[in-house]
Amino acid sequence: MELDLIDKVVVVTGGYRGLGQAICRLLGAEGARVAVNHRHSEQAAEELAHRIRQQGSQALPVAGDVSSESEVAALFDQVEDRLGPVDALVNNAAYCPTDPTTELTLREFNRALEVNLGGTFLCSREFARRQLRRKRAGKIVNISSQAAFRGSQSGKTAYDASKAGIIGFTVSLAREMAPHGINVNCVAPGLMYTEMLAPAVDADPERFNRRVPLGRLGKTEEIAAMVVFLCSFRADYMTGATVDVSGGLAMH
Repeated sequence: MELDLIDKVVVVTGGYRGLGQAICRLLGAEGARVAVNHRHSEQAAEELAHRIRQQGSQALPVAGDVSSESEVAALFDQVEDRLGPVDALVNNAAYCPTDPTTELTLREFNRALEVNLGGTFLCSREFARRQLRRKRAGKIVNISSQAAFRGSQSGKTAYDASKAGIIGFTVSLAREMAPHGINVNCVAPGLMYTEMLAPAVDADPERFNRRVPLGRLGKTEEIAAMVVFLCSFRADYMTGATVDVSGGLAMH
């Protein structure tokens, strides 16, 4: 299917590893100009950008803490200067404390909200302001989680709460932005093999596989494919949707 993403500029927050890396690589394969955001992982972001450039697409590693208003504005300025006006934003950056709630500090709880929900808000606001000023359409894709609906069994209440908030934010922003041609959607992945989950999965892979109706964890590339689709014109009639990519964990 032709997605017509050639030379489209896409910002992916937290794009240097895990699901973010898969999203960046697939966007690059589709010909997009990819801004690989990171906070303090310059080498990893540059290595990924180099691989994307080897595929024939443009890629730019760009530092910035998504929970900082000034750094978010500077991030977009840098991308526009180097790659051009942004066409799509993928809010993927996340922070996940894993202490049980009884041991979780308020500082850690708030940090998860600041990065996951606050970062989604700040980046979306910056993108929307610039699009409205230029009277340009665009796409925002937010990354939530099945944990927003199902919770976790491993002390991730702060993460799960923030991911639930992202879904509500997506619906509300989609209603605001619809008259301006800015589509806002959300992807809710199920269990997938990433750096964050790898140690637990490697210790007992079958325990995780049994939880999924399709009998296995998802690959980051499988979730990334839906994200990239939502960045494209093929998703022009979708807004306010949360798409489950979960191997059957969610069925409705």
